[in-house]
Amino acid sequence: MKNLTPREIVAELDRHIVGQNAAKRAVAVAVRNRWRRQQLDDDLRKEVAPKNILMIGPTGVGKTEIARRLARLTGAPFIKVEATKYTEVGYYGRDVESMIRELVENAIGLVRQRELALVEEEAKRRVTERLLDLLAPSPSSFDVGVESVDSPDRYERTREKMRAMLLGGELENRTVEVKIEQRAHAMMIPGVGLGGDQMDIDFQGMLEKILPKNIVRREMAVAEARRVLFEQETDALINKEKVNAQAIELAEDAGIIFVDEIDKVVASEGGRGADVSRQGVQRDLLPVVEGTTVQTRYGYVRTDHILFIAAGAFHTSKPSDLMPELQGRFPIRVELDDLGKADFVRILAEPHNSLTRQYAALMKTEGVEVSFGADAIDAIADYAYLVNQSTQNIGARRLHTIMERLLEDLSFEAPDMKMGRVEINAAYVRERLESIAQDEDLSKFIL
Repeated sequence: MKNLTPREIVAELDRHIVGQNAAKRAVAVAVRNRWRRQQLDDDLRKEVAPKNILMIGPTGVGKTEIARRLARLTGAPFIKVEATKYTEVGYYGRDVESMIRELVENAIGLVRQRELALVEEEAKRRVTERLLDLLAPSPSSFDVGVESVDSPDRYERTREKMRAMLLGGELENRTVEVKIEQRAHAMMIPGVGLGGDQMDIDFQGMLEKILPKNIVRREMAVAEARRVLFEQETDALINKEKVNAQAIELAEDAGIIFVDEIDKVVASEGGRGADVSRQGVQRDLLPVVEGTTVQTRYGYVRTDHILFIAAGAFHTSKPSDLMPELQGRFPIRVELDDLGKADFVRILAEPHNSLTRQYAALMKTEGVEVSFGADAIDAIADYAYLVNQSTQNIGARRLHTIMERLLEDLSFEAPDMKMGRVEINAAYVRERLESIAQDEDLSKFIL
């Protein structure tokens, strides 16, 4: 896990997310505390539990984005789950512990990428040798002392010429025959369907051991064969048991699980029907958040030190409506602010990946240079705020709808314009959005 100070974490989040300083500070301190815990003695380290966070705020204000950027920034395993999907348990949903299995799968991918970087050079060397074996097969026998087509010296010279051509990219379209191992799939077992990957037993691994390997030969270009052979060689070089063990450790010590829509599992008064299921989800969440051991196909995973970040709008309920035991597992609560017009202006102009920069880059691929004036950004923000107030408030997501509507004609015509420059100003914005924004019924459907 990267060693970042809270100030550095907040500064990095500021590059992508506007405002919400309280939430940024809370997650920055939580991440730093994880690093601090790693510096403690083993006895004390076991006792220090993460301080889980509950984010409270309307949709589209940056709750999910803060958690996602945080995980990417720290290199930690991260998954986002919707609490509402667990209300389907017993019908076609997944049990709550499946979030831990998904987290471990994410950790497997991160550790595998790390291991891949260590074996990449050796794998590439092996791939080159295998491609040479396919392009210039070794003769079955040599006539000693005779300079013939089959002589060792002649063969080595031919092989070295092939190597130079291969490394120079001259043989990319040459066809070679590659052996590919086809693996058995869990779908082949009757009774093991789509939910097989959620079970504690690794049916895929069992099948690979029990059923005979099926080897097929396929003809393909060298460029495609290089990718196939590279995967085969990295699989051979990477120690799967080591990856699995490191992934479990990484998930346990650095994993982040973002539980969205947690307010939707608050039971309303009366407690019938769906409410019973919602209350059940809270009870199922409790042991996972508190700390338990979950069996996965890679081994047992303890959830004691996984950081849980829950989020909800809490429009029709409040955090105190959650089970008291579950409330106690989220000691840090931060409220995210509604977005105003000034926030929309900043969102359009400041972030490293702002929408205006994204659309300008997309249009540039068509040879059209698009620039947004300050008055245009102000007008777009004004319309986004207006529509949010008059219809449903969906926060910053409204900007996506507004921008698509604003640039619809330009996006359609851009391929035929070839080269050109388009200056988007306030008049351009008003011309395309005024009539829709003023008609409340129309804006509900279009914006």
